[in-house]
Amino acid sequence: MIPVISVVGRSNSGKTTYLEKLITELKCHGVRVAVIKHHHCDFDMDKPGKDTWRHAQAGAETVCLVSPHKVAMIKKTDQELPLDQVAGYIDNVDIIFTEGYKQESKPKIEVYRQASGNEPLGVKPELLAVVSDTMLYEDVPHFRLDDPAAMAGFLEINVLNWKQQRND
Repeated sequence: MIPVISVVGRSNSGKTTYLEKLITELKCHGVRVAVIKHHHCDFDMDKPGKDTWRHAQAGAETVCLVSPHKVAMIKKTDQELPLDQVAGYIDNVDIIFTEGYKQESKPKIEVYRQASGNEPLGVKPELLAVVSDTMLYEDVPHFRLDDPAAMAGFLEINVLNWKQQRND
């Protein structure tokens, strides 16, 4: 089972920026990463007039675009799919991050910046770690916003169990 970690925080907390840095760091360590971004509104990835857009407009429930280096799938749904179902479409990676999904009961990394002017989300049982410019919770591992290498090491040991596997 691929571990799923949700990167959460209030709007403008720096989730995307931090996740970019963390992904880059993990990739340097040979970790294969996937990301599922949660969006509250409808969205459109297809371009009007293009073949796949035309197929969807004609009524196709699912449209896939495949090239030698990428695969994209747009699937119509009657309701939002559960996170576990979406994660089930992903394979050949070591870890899946989500951006958002605050309400899911997955391990979470909270990103918080004092300058955002928002309150932190608060300690929840599934809170794995905090990335912040200030100490938030005494009993939760804390990492600096400018040090994704420390978080990468923490995840390799505590989530991916790579230290144990590499030493066996």
